[in-house]
Amino acid sequence: MNSNQTAKSKKTSKMSALVNQFVQASLSENTRRAYSNDLQHFINWGGRIPASAETVATYLAEHAEKFSFGTLSRRVVAISRAHNSKKLKSPTQSDLVKATLIGIRRTTGRVQRRVRPTLLPQIQAMVQDAVGVKGIRDKALLLTGFSGAFRRSELVSIQVSDVQFVEEGIVIHLRRSKTDQAGLGRDIAIPIMRGKYCPVKAIKDWLKISDISSGALFRGINRHGQVRSQGLSPQSVALIVKERVAAIGLDAKQFSGHSLRAGLVTSAAINGVSSFKICQQTGHKSDAVMQRYIRDNNLFTDNPLGKIW
Repeated sequence: MNSNQTAKSKKTSKMSALVNQFVQASLSENTRRAYSNDLQHFINWGGRIPASAETVATYLAEHAEKFSFGTLSRRVVAISRAHNSKKLKSPTQSDLVKATLIGIRRTTGRVQRRVRPTLLPQIQAMVQDAVGVKGIRDKALLLTGFSGAFRRSELVSIQVSDVQFVEEGIVIHLRRSKTDQAGLGRDIAIPIMRGKYCPVKAIKDWLKISDISSGALFRGINRHGQVRSQGLSPQSVALIVKERVAAIGLDAKQFSGHSLRAGLVTSAAINGVSSFKICQQTGHKSDAVMQRYIRDNNLFTDNPLGKIW
């Protein structure tokens, strides 16, 4: 290899590394983790890369009754990306795999699980006896999660520097979200509310008792009541919600970390808040998904039987 070829090879290698860096940055950390887990599930089942169309179709067929269509579709994407990253032809583009997916969608129809929303009275009951370091943290987390209609991944991503205290309350800068893969960010306003359930006061109380001045806003607490340096995981939010709803006598199995977000949407709709204003708080790009929350949880509101019975 002459000097020109060597220089060209080094330049190509450098450019490939740079391109790969930006390709990796095109997906959020949560999305990359999900694809990685999906691919690992396929490998653990017995699949490999490269895979044949027959293998992928068999994998889908065997899991059609176990997983939702959305989960299987995402796993197909993960398998496809694994092939593309190695410059291999993806079997997911074959007619066999496409037909298998279509058939699964038409015949299985797995019902998507809906969690119950935590409405404002329930949120208040969940935090009314919150004491100690853990109680004060949980109160701040639950009131903030509800008021900002945050997804659990968004809630644990909030840094202290993202919280700006203003005269009217607080403005939380969300750096990235599920629907904001470009990382443009958006601001969520949470006003000061009257009474002991004010989310702004709850955050102030948490910052004071935890003595946190930077890093993750919501953190783990050890058995000695000491605040950890690491932030909470999304799963921790779900566990806190379940623990608190169980404490007020509700079935924890019906709730999850997403109950906070669903609770704000449902509570706002019940109180006549416009769809535009709700979407402004939640970050929904359209009414379609948001209206599903409302429809599922307002079955008895203005029910026609109430007008004629």
